[in-house]
Amino acid sequence: MRMTFGVSSSVTLLFDFGDVHSPAGMVVSVLVVLLLTVFYEVLKVWRLWLGNPSKLTQPQSPYDAPSSHCDSISVLDSSPSESSLTPIASVVTPQSTRNSWLLHIIQTVLHMLQVSLAYMLMLCVMSYNTWIFLGVITGSVLGYFISFPLLGRM
Repeated sequence: MRMTFGVSSSVTLLFDFGDVHSPAGMVVSVLVVLLLTVFYEVLKVWRLWLGNPSKLTQPQSPYDAPSSHCDSISVLDSSPSESSLTPIASVVTPQSTRNSWLLHIIQTVLHMLQVSLAYMLMLCVMSYNTWIFLGVITGSVLGYFISFPLLGRM
């Protein structure tokens, strides 16, 4: 097995049935690897989005300092004190607990998919084919370009 990068239209990707021996097969392989890498980047953003719910759906912490709307309050009046650290009565519903478990299970499955995809892409790069390497790099750039601006809107 060659341990340096080379340019050729012949490569074995991941498994023996992934043999590529023609330029057309190499183009298809590079496109598949590129799309898998774009999907990997989108998956990263999706997991971040799922882990960062909006402020409307987050329950308020029982130890949050009360917010004041008066502009003329001194620094000492707006600092947390013993009275502001008393727990606020909150009711945890079984529905929100069930939703948090469902969200955790979804995030776990997405994490497993993301790690598996990352290792498969790493093994593709370790084929030491320049075209496959460039496909992974280009897919990463495109995925970042497409998905990370969406993260700012969430």
